[in-house]
Amino acid sequence: MSRLVVVSNRVALPGESRAGGLAVALQAALDETGGLWFGWSGKIDPSHSGKLHEQHDGNIRYVTIDLSRRDHADYYNGFANRSLWPLLHFRVDLVDYSRETWAAYRRVNALFAEKLAPLLRDDDMVWIHDYHLIPLAALLREHGVRCKLGFFLHVPMPSSDLLAALPQHSRLFEGLSAYDLVGFQTSRDLERFQDYVRLFGRGDVISPGVLETAGGRRLHAGAFPISIDTAHIAQQAGEAVENSSVRRLKDSLSGRALAIGVDRLDYSKGLPERFRAFARYLQRHPQQLGKLTYLQIAPVSRGDVAEYRALREELEQLAGHINGGHAEPDWTPMRYVNRNYAHPTLTGFYRLARVGLVTPLRDGMNLVAKEFVAAQDPEDPGVLVLSTFAGAARELDSALLVNPYDLDGVADAIATAMRMHRDERRERWQAMMGTLRTHDITAWRRDYLAALASA
Repeated sequence: MSRLVVVSNRVALPGESRAGGLAVALQAALDETGGLWFGWSGKIDPSHSGKLHEQHDGNIRYVTIDLSRRDHADYYNGFANRSLWPLLHFRVDLVDYSRETWAAYRRVNALFAEKLAPLLRDDDMVWIHDYHLIPLAALLREHGVRCKLGFFLHVPMPSSDLLAALPQHSRLFEGLSAYDLVGFQTSRDLERFQDYVRLFGRGDVISPGVLETAGGRRLHAGAFPISIDTAHIAQQAGEAVENSSVRRLKDSLSGRALAIGVDRLDYSKGLPERFRAFARYLQRHPQQLGKLTYLQIAPVSRGDVAEYRALREELEQLAGHINGGHAEPDWTPMRYVNRNYAHPTLTGFYRLARVGLVTPLRDGMNLVAKEFVAAQDPEDPGVLVLSTFAGAARELDSALLVNPYDLDGVADAIATAMRMHRDERRERWQAMMGTLRTHDITAWRRDYLAALASA
């Protein structure tokens, strides 16, 4: 059996909290076969030594490297998150076109390739993750690496015309041709990539998922929607009802229904639009006033970036305006919280909620939507209000699907969720839960690795 090598921007080291589903899934894949996990340590090295750090846990070897302060600033905070992140989320207006940060992005990927290449064997299967490391396969090939190389893009793939707005687009995305398999979240993302290869890469689509580059190299591409550990989250949510934080939240509602949103504080999540839609709900459906409390949990991310600071200020103003205009002495319609909660606590909050609000302007998948569904009480489930621009909408089509830009439509969907009879709620939930049981996180990683093995 081939050894599995996972490469990601960050490595979930033994003993560290693994809050994200991806870290859990990759850990499980390595547990099955043994292997190597390579990436950034999360630490800054003032000496620029480039020294590797190693840990072993069972049959897994963890190898990490520190970054210099400048490389971290320009590669991670710079090109990855100020150029690629907005571009891949369709926000060309926010893209920072900087040759300096592009050079740092290439430099850090070259450093990864230099340090990783000597650790690889010809029969390895290497699984590289996300937009931070797009060029890595081409750089590994330059070091003579011949093993299978696969890539998975966790964020959306925008249209080819948007990608072409990036000055370095051809050099960046030509690097994907060095992979044997490129994976995307949805079939729509795959279609956009094939369009880019055909229109801007001067390549050909031989058949769906089989492409040939201008240089004559063939590669495979496919849609592999990432998922969750469905059974674990369902069990965890059922047990979390006894959690003290969950009990306190339930008691504080005084019998009112709960709507919940859980999002990283990011402009792709559509939070200002969601807040305005909730305000519109309160205006359009006065008969439901006092019956629903909306809890938005939005941990701060990238707080040193101006766009994120401005977003936080805007949300604080909107929340204050909503409460100022609609609160009663015994009821505050909106609770806005900028902090993290332990994952078991979050699943307990989901289980309490009558309405789950997942309305990003653009999202590769959105696992909160799937976790909300998995956490529900089968006898009395809540209703998911889901943006059509989230990748999850293609699988969870029994949710109330909305356009996040249509404030009246989102407002009316919240009201519909509040009125929905339990029989319809159960029918919708069972359809979505059936999908999540079949297509869970284990099925995702096994499907991808099987496709890589045969690519």
